Amino acid sequence: MEKEKITNSEISDLGVEDLDTIILFSRVANGLLKHKVMNKQQILAELEALIAEPEPYALKRGGKFKNLAEKVLELRQQGQLIKPQRPINELKKEIADFPVYGIEHIEAGALNQMRTAIQLPIAVAGALMPDAHQGYGLPIGGVLATTANTIIPYAVGVDIACRMCLSIFELPAHTVDDKTDDLKSILLKNTHFGMGSESKWHDDDSLFEKPDWKATKQIRTLRDKAYKQLGTSGTGNHFVEWGELTVQGGALEGVPAGNYLALLSHSGSRGFGAGIAGYYSDLAMKKTKLPPEAKHLAWLDLDSNEGQEYWIAMNLAGDYASANHHEIHNKIAKAMQLQPLLRIENHHNFAWQERLADGTPVMVHRKGATPAGNGVLGIIPGSMSTPGFVVRGKGNAQSINSASHGAGRLMSRNAAFKTIKRDLVTAELLEKKITLVGADLDEAPMVYKNIHAVMEAQHNLVDVLAKFQPRIVRMADAKERPED
Repeated sequence: MEKEKITNSEISDLGVEDLDTIILFSRVANGLLKHKVMNKQQILAELEALIAEPEPYALKRGGKFKNLAEKVLELRQQGQLIKPQRPINELKKEIADFPVYGIEHIEAGALNQMRTAIQLPIAVAGALMPDAHQGYGLPIGGVLATTANTIIPYAVGVDIACRMCLSIFELPAHTVDDKTDDLKSILLKNTHFGMGSESKWHDDDSLFEKPDWKATKQIRTLRDKAYKQLGTSGTGNHFVEWGELTVQGGALEGVPAGNYLALLSHSGSRGFGAGIAGYYSDLAMKKTKLPPEAKHLAWLDLDSNEGQEYWIAMNLAGDYASANHHEIHNKIAKAMQLQPLLRIENHHNFAWQERLADGTPVMVHRKGATPAGNGVLGIIPGSMSTPGFVVRGKGNAQSINSASHGAGRLMSRNAAFKTIKRDLVTAELLEKKITLVGADLDEAPMVYKNIHAVMEAQHNLVDVLAKFQPRIVRMADAKERPED
């Protein structure tokens, strides 16, 4: 079998015209390829970025590309032509209209980020949910439809396929008061939180039989970490909690009206998703040059190798995130010696190939937004002391079939540590009869928007079917720093 190689022609196509420089580039590039430091796509992307902007590479001490960057700068000083091959993708001059739900609840930073996103040359439509706040690239709570063959890793997010999962048990809601110690113990024995957390045993690891785990070098590199972290949760706003679920009559099939004990979890694809997001976000920013204010919105083309690699990895991260939740819920259900009456779950931080109301095929990025197509079930949580809601989407075309993914933050984590008083949090939890394990002031109820106001702002996007009130909340220990 012939070994993979980066040819002189491929280097010339990047804009290198001097023969000696082509040979120098070829030696370095194929050395990296031979020793498996990077794959071919990443090496070519790095070389392309280096030719366009050699200065940052030349300043790195001992960088793999330092000598090449210095050579490019030398040739430029001599007036020899090395043509940059990464033209800047200019933003659209006009800012297209997009709906903003609950604009009175949304900070200026999030609005500005959405305005920038809708100006991308690949943008088709957008919407901003009432829980929106500023993030990287696309705001959290932002929905962006782009041309069908493009995908933006940062518009999906760092925690790919972060999701909600709810199990409803055939036990009365007052079980959370009658059996508080038992339920807390079951929660502690079957959940693991933190950046490096791992699970000692798995209930079902059949997901790892999928051939997609061998599809790319990046996936193969992260597979062992993913296996060890199956059934664990991250930091920040990730949680697993017991609560009281109030179901309206006829709202949920197979679940009569009443008050039930329920288990709710929120987490994503752990280190696997973060590794994929970091690698392909960086690659996209090297491949797609944008103005500084839009640089995190760089996209990959699905017709390219790297675009296909990301698409495979993102979807695998979605399956993995779902398996994480199932692992937790199944272990707890077995400890309870019960099967849930119903399980409801949904992604946010994902991209879907869909069609707009007029039939236009698009890629819909929902970064911190819940799918709310007609009849689609989802879960929108509040905070550790305020209710969450089981909802059914109304299929609102203007919102691109989307709703909020939670209450949304009012303040940053640093601001929370500076302003929130611990005794006020303690009083709030005592009043609501909430048992808290883990967490710190950056996840206090006061750092979140009023969930009732957020739900009112999207009453034409979803119908509320049930209300979930947290009672025993498990989060990462206070010493753990958030992953995103």
